[in-house]
Amino acid sequence: MTLGAPRVSTDNFAPGELVLNMGPQHPSTHGVLRLQVKTDGEIISEIKPFIGYLHRCFEKHCENVTYEQVIPFTDRCDYLASMANNFGYVVAMEELMEIKVPERVEYIRVIMAELQRIASHLLALGTFGLDVGAFTPFLYMFRDRERILDMFEMTCGARLLYNYMWVGGLSHDLPIGFVESAFRFLDYFEPKIEEYNNILTYNKIFIERTADVGVMPADVAISYGVSGPNLRGSGVKWDIRKDEPYSIYDRFDFDVPVGIGEKGNLGDCWDRFNVRLTEMGESIKILRQALTQIPKNGDVHQTIPKKIRPPKGSIYKRTETPRGDLGFYIISDGSPIPNRLKMRSPAFTALSVLDEIGRGWMLSDVIAILGSLDIVLGEIDR
Repeated sequence: MTLGAPRVSTDNFAPGELVLNMGPQHPSTHGVLRLQVKTDGEIISEIKPFIGYLHRCFEKHCENVTYEQVIPFTDRCDYLASMANNFGYVVAMEELMEIKVPERVEYIRVIMAELQRIASHLLALGTFGLDVGAFTPFLYMFRDRERILDMFEMTCGARLLYNYMWVGGLSHDLPIGFVESAFRFLDYFEPKIEEYNNILTYNKIFIERTADVGVMPADVAISYGVSGPNLRGSGVKWDIRKDEPYSIYDRFDFDVPVGIGEKGNLGDCWDRFNVRLTEMGESIKILRQALTQIPKNGDVHQTIPKKIRPPKGSIYKRTETPRGDLGFYIISDGSPIPNRLKMRSPAFTALSVLDEIGRGWMLSDVIAILGSLDIVLGEIDR
């Protein structure tokens, strides 16, 4: 991947080859992204992503603000899964500072993270359907996502950027009636997954656009560091919530869906889509358990430190966001300001593999392949 827009050299062109720019203003790039596509007719021979259009100096900003002030910046990286980004950062900080949060806080964090996973997947699947020409499922999925955003707004007053999870606790406890609202949503939403299967997953045209397209073999996914649903779509059963449990995920009973090549070759666009759809059902399982087991009492501000000043040292902690393995590497020099903060983006590794799995396909397939990777440019550019 490349920053900027250098002049295209024609030295390595075969007769009949063209270079086309897809973006940066393009309706199907899932952010401000430019793809330089080399084609022979309709067949792709090379895809070169150009990034940086949304670069906002996140990591450098973090070296000039206090640890508390970093949290709103994490919201703005993957702005479609802000709760998950908050979660990853505060878990790392609490491990660095050896803070043990109350049980109620742990349960609320898991509830918010899994609601966010469903909301993020709904947007990913809806826009993916839109990319390949299915408009109606997009509207249905946005309708259901709105119900989750309503619950977030009920809790912290925001619908997109939350600043909800704090080091040592939460900004607000759950409002009265939240648990009942969440159960009502789950009862409403669970049958919708089968509805989505009927109108999109097993739709003949959708299968023809996605099955056997953009196949990512497991060894390619691993070599590029791909994680999350993209890795599991290639048949690799790896989920940090199961394999390296953090918070209280080891208390919940849920499965890790993987691609099986049901409609084509293992690791194709259809498998990646289906893994995300099936994952929403597993999130419902976790939510039902967490909402049932959550302690009735507990102060969500009890363990929030008055001054965040971690001891000298460093920590690397990773969590499972809707897009995969999100890592925070934090170096502390004992002051209230991070000495260094590095974020590992799962969307960056997903975009890195685009050229590898996109070669040999037609121009129209590039949109389907890119949509199946579910990237967010705010997280890639940071």
